[in-house]
Amino acid sequence: MEQATSADYGYLRQLVFGLSQNVLDPSRDYLFDTRLTKILRNQGMAHLDELVLHLRMRKDPLLERAIAEAMTINETSFFRDSRPFELLRTELLPKLIETRKHARGLRFWSAACSTGQEAYSLGMLLTEHFPLLVGWSLRIEGTDICGEVVERAQSGCYHRIEINRGLPARFVVRYFDHVGEDWSVKPEIRKLTHFRQGNLCLPTLPFNRAGDRFDVIFLRNVMLYFSQETRKTLLAGIHRLLAPDGILFLGSSEQPADPSIWTSVLSGGTCYFKPRQPS
Repeated sequence: MEQATSADYGYLRQLVFGLSQNVLDPSRDYLFDTRLTKILRNQGMAHLDELVLHLRMRKDPLLERAIAEAMTINETSFFRDSRPFELLRTELLPKLIETRKHARGLRFWSAACSTGQEAYSLGMLLTEHFPLLVGWSLRIEGTDICGEVVERAQSGCYHRIEINRGLPARFVVRYFDHVGEDWSVKPEIRKLTHFRQGNLCLPTLPFNRAGDRFDVIFLRNVMLYFSQETRKTLLAGIHRLLAPDGILFLGSSEQPADPSIWTSVLSGGTCYFKPRQPS
């Protein structure tokens, strides 16, 4: 059977876009060859053209979703780009804690959480530097489109290489148990976190109840391959979920698609965004 054609790659790009709004440039078609290897093997196939032919002939939602998930970029690490975490520690969280002292609750969302390091980093930050929060209602939500990485986040187990990326040695000793070849997040941090699968590009975001509000949302390096319209729709939804005095962190190269509803603040060598009402 022949190798994949440009039409095959085009079909796969359109499939991924339809499910995840991830815009893949044709120059990155080679990623299909590397990232879909496991799916091909599980399907008993040898080449991408077999996979595309199968999909063209028969609707297979589970397989389509597996392909979209496989093409999702899941790069992350503990305390990745430490500046937002440092700004939270020194400036932003003390202010939020003061304004929430009567409600005694804080809620965080790690959107596109991948394997969970960002969410667990927030848990360690709160536990290490804010002992006054003992007894508060603290909840760190993590969502990702890829079920496989959500399962890894829920397990809280990491390899030595992952532990060595961005994690201070004292945090490893205090907040992890050494289990065989892996390191496992201790229960005191895991109890703060909740992970589940969620697609940021659906008409309804993973959190849509009337009372859903977040104090801090991390949406970093998520929208790099989204269209401008998808970014605008997503950030409008994020705006509705963020508390009026809440904080949004985007990736260092990302900006809100609709600046009329966001105020950018530069502090501590990084930028964050606060919601505002449209003028």
